[in-house]
Amino acid sequence: MPARLLLFCAMLMASVSSQGMTIYTITDDGRVTSYTDRPGPGARPLVQREPMVEMHEGQVQLNAITFDGGVSFSARNQLHVPVEVELRLDNLVNAQGGNAPRIVRRVLPPHTTQMLSVLRGRPGMLLNYRSTLLQAMGAPGKRPKSFRYAFPWVGGPFRVTQGPNGRVSHFGPKGRYAMDIAMPEGTPIIAAREGVVVKTENRQNGRGPNPSGNFVRILHPDGTMGVYLHLMRGSVIVAEGQRVRQGQMLAKSGNTGNSTGPHLHFVVQRNVGLALESIPYQFDRPINGLPDFTAGNP
Repeated sequence: MPARLLLFCAMLMASVSSQGMTIYTITDDGRVTSYTDRPGPGARPLVQREPMVEMHEGQVQLNAITFDGGVSFSARNQLHVPVEVELRLDNLVNAQGGNAPRIVRRVLPPHTTQMLSVLRGRPGMLLNYRSTLLQAMGAPGKRPKSFRYAFPWVGGPFRVTQGPNGRVSHFGPKGRYAMDIAMPEGTPIIAAREGVVVKTENRQNGRGPNPSGNFVRILHPDGTMGVYLHLMRGSVIVAEGQRVRQGQMLAKSGNTGNSTGPHLHFVVQRNVGLALESIPYQFDRPINGLPDFTAGNP
């Protein structure tokens, strides 16, 4: 590992909390980047982005169909997982029944289309509105069941480089209880729990445009989802909609997305109401003799 990266990691781990120190980057004329805790000429604050960003690529769509006197709104879910949606209609002008904002929330089963609302205008007047569709994967009404997860890799022993509520990136709602496990690129990654593959990314090289890098998301029987991030490009061998068993090969570990070194980022999430949040989980045995870094049963 380059010396400047070692210094960077040491500084991050030495900070009192995720908000207690600002780290700055300086890039010299030779394009060599160094890290410091002191601002100065050419120094820029290092922004650690939430690494749990997934693009649905139009797989959850809002359709607005205009008819004589109004507009009908429906939503199409093309994913292999239920999706909670909320349609917001505001900035209404000349709407029948008044111009107060209107909100409709539904859970769309996989591969379905549902009518959400019909907006009608006052006769002879121009109807105006603004529509917004919010969405989150998973059904919010499901309750997670206690489960001990198998290690999602083959080989080792490996070490945990960052646990829950970490100083580098595990402090946002989507990744608060995640684990980073350092391992060589190309390590086999396997399913920690059975389920259905609902989303994958396999084309990203290096940091790329997506902080998650290449990943696999699996929907478990209790409605929770296991997510495996920063995978090697071209290594994902499962397809969306495929049912996988515990221990089945998914991909190989990598160093893609918002990653500071080769590792696997593993997290379990559920929909808590139009938002995905990570939840505590436990492995079925300690990692290399270390204590369980998670926060108990779901």
